Amino acid sequence: MSNLKYLYLFFFLLFKISVQAQSLPVGSIGLEDYYRRAQLSGRLDSSVSFTIRPLVPTLAFSLKDSFYPDSLESRYNLLDADHSWKSKDGKFRGQLLPMSFQTQVNSHHPYGWNDGAMLPAKGFQTLITAGIYAEYGPLTIQFKPEIVLAANATFDTFDKDHYGVIVARYYDFYNNIDLPARFGNDGITKAYWGQSSIRLNYKALSFGLSTENLWWGPGMRNSLLMSNTAPGFKHLTLNTRKPITSPVGSFEGQIIAGRLENSGYGVLEPEREYFNESLFVPKYNKWRYLAGLAITWQPKWVPGLFLGLTRSSQSYGDGLNSFGDYLPFFSSKKQSAASEAINKRDQRNSYFMRWLWPEEKAEVYFEFGRNNYSGSLSDLALEPNVSRAYIFGVRKLFPFGLRKDENLMISAEVTQMQETDISKVMNLDSWYTSKSIRQGYTNRGEVLGAGIGPGANMQSVEVSWIKGFKRLGLQIERLVHNNDFYYYAYVDSKDYRRHWTDLSLGLSGEWNYKNFIFNGKLQGIQSLNYQWYLLQQPDQPYMTPGRDAFNLQLQAGVTYRF
Repeated sequence: MSNLKYLYLFFFLLFKISVQAQSLPVGSIGLEDYYRRAQLSGRLDSSVSFTIRPLVPTLAFSLKDSFYPDSLESRYNLLDADHSWKSKDGKFRGQLLPMSFQTQVNSHHPYGWNDGAMLPAKGFQTLITAGIYAEYGPLTIQFKPEIVLAANATFDTFDKDHYGVIVARYYDFYNNIDLPARFGNDGITKAYWGQSSIRLNYKALSFGLSTENLWWGPGMRNSLLMSNTAPGFKHLTLNTRKPITSPVGSFEGQIIAGRLENSGYGVLEPEREYFNESLFVPKYNKWRYLAGLAITWQPKWVPGLFLGLTRSSQSYGDGLNSFGDYLPFFSSKKQSAASEAINKRDQRNSYFMRWLWPEEKAEVYFEFGRNNYSGSLSDLALEPNVSRAYIFGVRKLFPFGLRKDENLMISAEVTQMQETDISKVMNLDSWYTSKSIRQGYTNRGEVLGAGIGPGANMQSVEVSWIKGFKRLGLQIERLVHNNDFYYYAYVDSKDYRRHWTDLSLGLSGEWNYKNFIFNGKLQGIQSLNYQWYLLQQPDQPYMTPGRDAFNLQLQAGVTYRF
């Protein structure tokens, strides 16, 4: 921590005006959704898609300060210190970024996603972040590290009381993805670069090195290819900072070249054996290279409509030999069968739309993706249902009460990750898993895309009271865990009784007071047939009860804006 204090002191001495190009980190509680709601109500530019994030609100929406977008808010100098500086010649400028303290507790087993550097763990954990931003001409530096402290308490994982053959099938599936049931036996303390970057900017374009979390697509609870469920990863990025206009409409885009890391943990803790043979098959312990592309088009003839696509391709770092390996989307070179066998890629893509209706204060969005897909349109036309996943959602604001700035917001989102072709299920071809890149589509043991994970389905409905930054909401969700594994493991018995299904009810909200944004969430989760287990009661009717579990999740946090 002493090094961090020296770095802050350095910037305080070097800079002494407000800076105009900080990014708003993906998952900024209170702030990020405030912008989307403001656009929904018609108060912000409707040409910004919200499908490629993080945003740069000062550029995208021509605002003075990303962290004080509400003109009714007052900025208080509670710490009696300057929050921004500039050098005497005006060439250097800097600003303190918000400090955040976020906590989470799961009482029975891990639950939740879209929480960045936080771990899927039982017990108490904390995420702390603060940062500083500086610019000199076209050069910008954003330093916003994150520290996570997690109790990582013990809990019942899959293997408890299951038959040996079912445990073996569990390994069949999870040997092809880096999703450990538990991150070791001890408490965990980790530090990350977090939402940091160094960039060169020219008008709407930006090029640089970043460890920021990314989000691609229009979804709110899930995204098929890029979300903030896993910690951010090192990547080179070329992206737009605001829409680029053209005769046919405006465009936003991003191209990345990144490095993904392995978790270092196995499937279960401790690992299991079957007939005295270890079930865990060690993965190739090398870093992975990820190439990604996201493009959004807003046709000028249909205001509020956004059409886009995303693509990703990963391979092991020691298999990069040509330009086509680094950016396969732009290579027309076809690999020979032998080369393809040696250097297989793990690919997927999606197509999406978001339609914003500011007059109705509503939006509808949809994302459709294919797993391990190379971009063949004939394949898509012949079998669009195979290896597909999709997200569908709607949001609408309704006037509430006598004040014009009060609304009720109704949101609904459906995510389907389950495979539709039983032959794919039996061949262990599921979203985010891979037999050639056996860590699957993950970073540090968590999925890069939809946080509910492979083979899962989710339905979510939320009703919220909204007034500026302030929000109080009631959320109901149904989550079905990994149905692809379920049908693979229990195909012999054709047993449909033991789906692991979570039914949850949650209360959440954000509240601003002076420079602070407070947030909290209380969610009760009833897990039916936890870990797909049925109680063994031979004398009972066919629909015997499962081993159910109740989990209480509590989240609380505060953000201080300088």
